[in-house]
Amino acid sequence: MSNPINTRGLFYSAYRGANQSFSIETFTCAEETVAALLETATTSDHPGMLLGKVQSGKTRTFITVLAAAFDNGFDIAIVLSKNSRALIEQTAKRLNREFSMFIEDGELEIYDIMHAPESFGEFELDSKLIFVGKKQSDNLRRLIDLFTRHPAMARKRTIIIDDEADNASIGYSIKQGLLEARTIAKQVSELRNAITQSSFLQVTATPYSLYLQPYDVSVTNALEFKPTRPAFTKLVPVPPEYVGGETYFGPSSRSHEDTLESLIHHTVDHREFERLKRYDRRSFKLEDVLTTPTIDGFRRAIVNFIVGGCIQRINGVAAGAKDKKLRYSFLLHSEAGKDAHSWQGMLTEAMVQKLASAAAADEPVFQELVTAAFADLAKSLALASLPVPPKLVVLAAVKEAVTREYITIAKVNSDDDVAALLDNSGQLKLRTPLNIFIGGQVLDRGVTLANLIGFYYGRRPNRFQQDTVLQHSRMYGYRRPDLAVTRFYTSPAIRFAMAQMEEFDQSLRSAIEAGGDKAVQFIRTASDGSIVPCSPNKILVATTQTLRPHKRILPIGFQSGYKTGAQGIGKMVEALDARVSTICGFNADAPKLVPLATALSLLSDIEPTLHFPEDDAPPFDWIAARAALTHLSQQHPDPAKRGQVLLWAAKERDSARMASASSHATYIETPDSEKTEGQLAKTYAIDHPILFLLRQDGAAEKGWRDTPFYWPVVRAQARTPTAIYTAETID
Repeated sequence: MSNPINTRGLFYSAYRGANQSFSIETFTCAEETVAALLETATTSDHPGMLLGKVQSGKTRTFITVLAAAFDNGFDIAIVLSKNSRALIEQTAKRLNREFSMFIEDGELEIYDIMHAPESFGEFELDSKLIFVGKKQSDNLRRLIDLFTRHPAMARKRTIIIDDEADNASIGYSIKQGLLEARTIAKQVSELRNAITQSSFLQVTATPYSLYLQPYDVSVTNALEFKPTRPAFTKLVPVPPEYVGGETYFGPSSRSHEDTLESLIHHTVDHREFERLKRYDRRSFKLEDVLTTPTIDGFRRAIVNFIVGGCIQRINGVAAGAKDKKLRYSFLLHSEAGKDAHSWQGMLTEAMVQKLASAAAADEPVFQELVTAAFADLAKSLALASLPVPPKLVVLAAVKEAVTREYITIAKVNSDDDVAALLDNSGQLKLRTPLNIFIGGQVLDRGVTLANLIGFYYGRRPNRFQQDTVLQHSRMYGYRRPDLAVTRFYTSPAIRFAMAQMEEFDQSLRSAIEAGGDKAVQFIRTASDGSIVPCSPNKILVATTQTLRPHKRILPIGFQSGYKTGAQGIGKMVEALDARVSTICGFNADAPKLVPLATALSLLSDIEPTLHFPEDDAPPFDWIAARAALTHLSQQHPDPAKRGQVLLWAAKERDSARMASASSHATYIETPDSEKTEGQLAKTYAIDHPILFLLRQDGAAEKGWRDTPFYWPVVRAQARTPTAIYTAETID
């Protein structure tokens, strides 16, 4: 901070004293944010950004910012939240609770804008004011009218907090070829223009639609429209107790050996999601919910949750916790429709009832299901050095839970449902020891589920939008104590998409920490096939691929072609054998440097030999792979050495197609090994990318079609700048 702010005023000093449990990093972030707002964001042309992670403490931080702002020249605060009655009530309650000491002393008043007085006198304006409103037309119109009608209020220095800033605050639409601001975006801009001295602070965990805006926007339906692209960014501190994308999708989650992070994942057959849409007796009969293989993933999710919750309760009581306080939650989020939620509720209730009947009758199926879940969870508990209760004790606890109605099932379809289910802390109320929530889109921003240890996620949009999917990730948060019994259930394709998003998220955050989002290159393929720079606002986040040092690009989940027949690959592989033998040979001591055109030609020759018959295989874009290799080949610091790729080939490899039953993955994802290919890349791929061509035997017992084929793997060089490549751009 170049100009230290006042930290000893009435509001900030008292608020800090009342919240000594907050980390020093939280207070530092708040102080730096207020200083930045005073220096660079004193008008609505210069919004700031408070960037956190999903459920990481953003609200706590922006409330701390407000306390500091009131001691540094700000008189009025406007807090704009998602268009949700439940969330706005939650925000208002939180502000009233946090600032109760100032409200009691008459130093501060907090109003829901829809219930606020129509005018404020001089005496009232001598106190600090906070207005809470939804990003909804009527709320924003009342705010605009209030400031427009009262010049004295409009002259007060005002801070606007745009919570969930990417939600409705910005955006454009094209009508008859002309760019127009959407209604809410236009009203937010109008509000900012109505205030003489306003500072604007955006708060979000998903800033992509904000960072990828153009600097200059001309729209046809507003006289003056100011884009809300961040002028500065402050990162909300994330302590070690936080569990987020790095835990779920970082390197440890992909480990070949068991880790806490890898054991979180359970793979669900994507066809199961369709069976959760509606009841179809042709798929299975409701009375067979404990045995049918068609919903194996969902049944395992429910049983694991019940067993995991019982284990946590056993260990918690043993550690001195009160039995009544030990409550846990599970979230099913696979469909948006209410009809689907009704069916899912019926299915879940049937499963719990059948478990209760089987437990009461000591049927073998009860012990088999609980034993399998116990074995799964015991591995994680042992890795975390936590107590593993005796299996008989766990069996007894599960029997008690299912027979004594310790399990609550709640459908959450609307804002009204959320509002009715929220407790005083703004979290969904846990009524019993084990709580199963079934819901859709409404269970995203701002809705917190305490002690969430099971998440079954099956949302399958045509395009995975990064902002939306990350906000669905209700399993993120301060959940470290429950990590050993936490499980995440989804399909390979969805997990792959979420892992790609985490990589993008990490790259953008790293760039911000390094000095701003301009540190990331944005690139696309031009019409002539060349790789060209791309304006960030042209990128559709759902179609991006992150390129950074050591990045691996390879197809996964494919099947080899047949050796002979109309589409036989035998002759094509023989031709590839001859080419590779001539160009670089097999199993050489070192890779060979070849022209980019040679590497691209080899990839093109391999493409028709690999087929993708599975609907749920992670998508592989051959055009994007070649474009990425082209871009990487142009990053050498010496222009004379650009346009070249390292090439290395191996033969007699025998990788399997499918992962083992104990793995969280469905398909083998590592035909290359760190011992061989990894070491070659570390040794040689410093300024050039490397292409590995791994000739597989393709044996039937390994899941292939009994014919050899090549498995290509691209690895980015060690010294390459981070880039965001888009396969599709906005025209």
